[in-house]
Amino acid sequence: MIRFQKNFSLKSYNTFGIDACAKYFFEFTELNDLTEFLSLDTSPEDEPVLIMGGGSNLLFLNDFDGMIFHVNIPGIKLIDESRNQVWIEAGAGVNWDELVEYSVFYRWGGMENLSLIPGKVGAAPVQNIGAYGVEAKDLIETVNGFDLKTMSEYSISAHDCRFAYRDSIFKHELKNRFLVTSVVFRLEKFPEYKLDYGDLKNETEKLGAVNVRNIRRAVVGIRESKLPDPKVNGNAGSFFKNPVVDVALAEKLKSEFGTIPVYPSADGKVKLAAGWLIDRCGWKGFRDGDAGVHEKQALVLVNYGNATGRQIFDLSEKIKQSVLNKFGVELEREVNVI
Repeated sequence: MIRFQKNFSLKSYNTFGIDACAKYFFEFTELNDLTEFLSLDTSPEDEPVLIMGGGSNLLFLNDFDGMIFHVNIPGIKLIDESRNQVWIEAGAGVNWDELVEYSVFYRWGGMENLSLIPGKVGAAPVQNIGAYGVEAKDLIETVNGFDLKTMSEYSISAHDCRFAYRDSIFKHELKNRFLVTSVVFRLEKFPEYKLDYGDLKNETEKLGAVNVRNIRRAVVGIRESKLPDPKVNGNAGSFFKNPVVDVALAEKLKSEFGTIPVYPSADGKVKLAAGWLIDRCGWKGFRDGDAGVHEKQALVLVNYGNATGRQIFDLSEKIKQSVLNKFGVELEREVNVI
């Protein structure tokens, strides 16, 4: 299936529900459709380009005056297995949580902690999505795609993706250039479960045996109790990254603010809970018109109806400034501002 339209409304293509338009919009379900479309030279070469999946991590401030490539390639298949592991390939257009559900159905371990994260598979390596102590980089073997600059198809190994906290090569030199078509994941037949984050262990044990199915059920339950449904109130999940800081600053904040949550991170640094910082600045439940902060999770900014992207952005700027003033910590947006 392919679709090419001009002046295309993106309201139903971003989870914030922002009413923006794209000058050009091309949606496809097979790579051949893309290469054929590009050979037609439909739009000028100097048009801005945006590669888009589920729109669950985007905030549009204006209409997009360029070309949007919407990747909607379906399909999940088992491509290899050993005694202890399996390798599955999923199309970039597959709903992420449906992939997690698929892996849990077969009792393959690794993805269960990432249940109910919104978006499509193609965004997983770009954003290096993560939750409850697990990141996509822990599971990804290979990222397959098409380079819009060289007009060539190739694969990138997990090592060469340069994964970091909510970061990858796809957010830098390959940004809006390398179009992810599918991702190969390595899962475990005999997994070691990761339950040491938040209330996950307690919530899982309440359900009985500790296994991938109950871990998924626990994660879904926790997320549904704290996070708004984008179909009801527009949002993009966590709006800010958890800030990574030096141990010395974390210790200073601990001495001043006692209960501040601190988690280990890479390179001898530690991670602070952005939601806690925002909550302590008094933002939880704040609302200005239709732009607000979720009443149960301060990390989530919400469109309660007809907020513009600019209103959401301006609210995020005020939140960033207040956290900087109170804690000396600068928040970084996880959401991509367009």
